[in-house]
Amino acid sequence: MINDNKYLKLVNYMKDLGKAAVAFSGGVDSTFLLKAAQEAIGDKVIGITVKSPYIPESEIKDVNAIIDKLGVKHFSLELPIIDEIKYNPKDRCYICKKNIFKEIIKLAKTNGIHHVLDGTNVDDTKDYRPGMRALEELNVKSPLKELNITKEEIRKFSKELNLPTWNKPSYACLLSRLPYDTKININELKKVEKSEDYLHSIGFKEARVRSYNDMARIEVNKKDISKFLNEDFIEDVVSNLKSYGYRYIALDLEGYRMGSMNAVIKDGN
Repeated sequence: MINDNKYLKLVNYMKDLGKAAVAFSGGVDSTFLLKAAQEAIGDKVIGITVKSPYIPESEIKDVNAIIDKLGVKHFSLELPIIDEIKYNPKDRCYICKKNIFKEIIKLAKTNGIHHVLDGTNVDDTKDYRPGMRALEELNVKSPLKELNITKEEIRKFSKELNLPTWNKPSYACLLSRLPYDTKININELKKVEKSEDYLHSIGFKEARVRSYNDMARIEVNKKDISKFLNEDFIEDVVSNLKSYGYRYIALDLEGYRMGSMNAVIKDGN
C-alpha cells in the first residue's frame, strides 16, 4: 500500500463505508478510485459503467481491459440519450448526470450497496461542472474531492499502483464537442469519434474535434500546432476528416482547452 497520508485517508474513508459501488468510466480518476476501493474493501466494491451513444467504443475497450486487470465485479448499464437533453441545453451535464446516477444507484441497491462513489477530484471544482450539483442532490460521494486530492496526485498515486491510466489524457463525453442549444445527432457524434480516433492514431495524445455540422474545429496542444505547417500532413488530415462527413476543417490556434465550449456560458451569452 502507498505510504502517503492522503492515500491512507482515502483507504480509511472507504473502509468506513463497508460496501461501495464506483461509477467507472475507465478514466484516470475513476480507475484510481476503483483500485483504492479494492485495496480498502476487497470484493465488497463493484464497478458500474454506463454505455451510451456519447461514449466512444475506445473508452469501453479501456474499461474492459482495466476490469480484467483488476478483477473487480463489474456491471454495464445501456442508456439512451434522453429527450430532456436532445437539444444540448447548457445544463445538459446536470440533467444527464442526474439520470445516469439514478440508474447507477438503483443497480447498486439491487446488489445490496447503499454508497455510490464517483471520481470527481478537487481540481474539477475550478471549471463549469453543473453535474456536481446532481451528485450532491443524490448523495453520491466524491471522496477525491472531499479529501482535496488533485489530478496531479491521482496521476502520481496511479503510477505507483501500476495503473495503465496514470498518464491517460483527460476525457469528457462526446456531447461536450457539440455547441449548446443544437439538436444532438448520433451521426454527428460518430463523426467526432472517428475524427478523434484518427488524430490519436497519428500521434496527438490530446485532441478534440468540436463539431458544427459541416465544420470540424480541431484542438491540439499548442506545442503540436506546428505539425500543421506541413502541406502533406494537412492534406492527410483534411482528407480523412472529410471522409467522415465534414466539409470544412479548421485548426484552433488557441490549442486544446478543456471545456472550450463553455466559453459561451462564462461570457454570459
